[in-house]
Amino acid sequence: MTRLFLSGFLAPRRLALAAVAAAALLAASPLSAQATDKDPVIANVNGIEVHQSDLVLAQEEVGENMPQGNEQAQRDYLVGFVTNMLILSQAAQEKHLQDDPDFKKRAEFARNKVLMETLLQTEAKKAITDEALHAVYNDAVKQMGNEEEVHARHILFRVADWKDEKAAKDAEAKAKAVIERLKKGEDFTKLANELTEDPSGKKDGGDLGYFTKEQMVPEFAEVAFKLDKGKYSEAPVKTQFGWHVILVEDKRKKAAPPFDQVKPQLERFVVRKAQMDLVTKLRADAKIERFDKPAQAAPQPPAQPPAVTPTPAPQPPATPK
Repeated sequence: MTRLFLSGFLAPRRLALAAVAAAALLAASPLSAQATDKDPVIANVNGIEVHQSDLVLAQEEVGENMPQGNEQAQRDYLVGFVTNMLILSQAAQEKHLQDDPDFKKRAEFARNKVLMETLLQTEAKKAITDEALHAVYNDAVKQMGNEEEVHARHILFRVADWKDEKAAKDAEAKAKAVIERLKKGEDFTKLANELTEDPSGKKDGGDLGYFTKEQMVPEFAEVAFKLDKGKYSEAPVKTQFGWHVILVEDKRKKAAPPFDQVKPQLERFVVRKAQMDLVTKLRADAKIERFDKPAQAAPQPPAQPPAVTPTPAPQPPATPK
């Protein structure tokens, strides 16, 4: 019997440049678990064996076009997909389409593309080491410096249209009235629950949690970061949303996120850098000539690995079994 081997002929529609992303794709597949332990024959089409691993490759190709359904329904769809692909391929070979110059050109292009993808994935696997991830993490923590965060509450009186002078003045008057009540000792949280026109603020006393300067509109941030801990703004603060009264609950140096929390981002960074370095080196060592434009200085290497996701080609319809 002939063993079906898809990878050399069927370019995956969605290629994850990072090995981690590729692994995640297969790990999420309901079909991949068995294929890692053994590779049983699932079907036979005109003497060609269809293995479990072939269905995994087919699922990558189908991607988001996989119909909804349970695991068995999806398996049936993929078996139908591969079956139709094989019988159509065999019919094409009987017509000697494999000898067509256009086919040969496309086949060579597909071969080069799969080789490129395989090399990039291999580079990604080599790049993701605990040492490399921690080095990037530690560097990022150092770059954070002493960035400050403020924990604040606010009471907002909205102004829908600043051209409406009466509405704007009424909202400002409400904010000034709140400040007077605060001066008399009333509790900020209770006033926020009672008066704020920020819907979420009515539930939590206007609590905004911790934020950095860049996370707030400039007018709000400027006042919040000048106030001392435990102090409130003694004049209403105008922003595009309306008039605010601000209370600063706490100030602190921004804490670095835990390593495990940002590990996926670190992996993507490390992988992309490794792939960029590889492309840059290979381009520097390569002899590249252009014949469609006048001679010029050598082009700069791309800022990131080349895009490798092609426009989807027409697919043979899958006939569920």
